[in-house]
Amino acid sequence: MTRNSKPLTEAATEIQRLLKQLEETNPATDEAEKIAYINIATKPVLKQRVIAALRSSGESAIDELVLEDKYLNIGKAVLKGWISPKL
Repeated sequence: MTRNSKPLTEAATEIQRLLKQLEETNPATDEAEKIAYINIATKPVLKQRVIAALRSSGESAIDELVLEDKYLNIGKAVLKGWISPKL
C-alpha cells in the first residue's frame, strides 16, 4: 500500500460505512442527499488527508477505489467534490 493509497482506502471504507448507516435509517435518500450526508459526517482531518493524496496521485486514483458497486458512484462523486469544491 502506497503512502497515498492509505487515506483513499480509509475514505472509501468510511464513505461505505456512512452510506450503509444512512441506508438503514433513511433508505429513500437521493444521491445529492447522500453526498451532503457524507460531507457533513466525515471528519475534516480525513478530508484533508484525502485531498492531499489525490493532489499528489491525481484524480485517476479515485478509479482505484474499492467500494461495493452500489456505493461506487457516490463515493467517487464525494471525493471529486472534495478536490474541486464548487464555490
